[in-house]
Amino acid sequence: MSEDRRPVRLYDGVYLTPDPRNPNKKIIATVNLTPGKSIYGESLIHQSLDGQKIELRSWDPFRSKLAAAILNRLRSFPFAQGTKCLYLGASTGTTVSHLSDIVGSSGRIFAVEVAPRVARELMENVVKYRKNVLPIVADAKHPEKYGSVYGNITVLYCDIAQPDQTEIAIRNCTEYLQKSGILFLVVKASSIDALKPKNQVFSDQVEILKQAKFELLEKIDLEPFDRNHAMLVSRKSE
Repeated sequence: MSEDRRPVRLYDGVYLTPDPRNPNKKIIATVNLTPGKSIYGESLIHQSLDGQKIELRSWDPFRSKLAAAILNRLRSFPFAQGTKCLYLGASTGTTVSHLSDIVGSSGRIFAVEVAPRVARELMENVVKYRKNVLPIVADAKHPEKYGSVYGNITVLYCDIAQPDQTEIAIRNCTEYLQKSGILFLVVKASSIDALKPKNQVFSDQVEILKQAKFELLEKIDLEPFDRNHAMLVSRKSE
């Protein structure tokens, strides 16, 4: 009997599908919001789903920590059509582009990036083709200065390599995240304390979140995709 080659739904807009470069391997992918357009050299995969033709974009876990968390059995996934997400540390837009696929034309990704050169690449490669991504060239340490975030922000995603990254994320949540909203915090242990064991650094950040009235939902080590990184998923309770 031949193997079923159809994509398998993991979450809204996220699928497990055969790798076109290695049919014996399966990869995760999102439904391309801009068919025919690749963002960072990822594969474009044509598939049939429920009788309809779709185009999927392969999602590289070595270039996206959210993809790495999914492959490491992430359970919490609040992203869906219409979600409004504040994203800190957008960089050139790899993960942003996949979230753009998932939230669709009715959703919004407010993409904060502090480095002007990197932000220009984000605008040229992603924002130019995706109207649901709104760039904000600003320092995440000063969320009160953004000025262009609107609507109910139900998810805040933070991926900034700073010693006080957890405190920065909390300040942004206080400013924008609605009650019971979800925080995805990427913790880079070596940026916080290069001398401590990584698990101690992760535990320290969990304690900071708890003191700020966040309920920890998941703690996921991102090995083997990213060394010394963890994804902390928590819910804002106040």
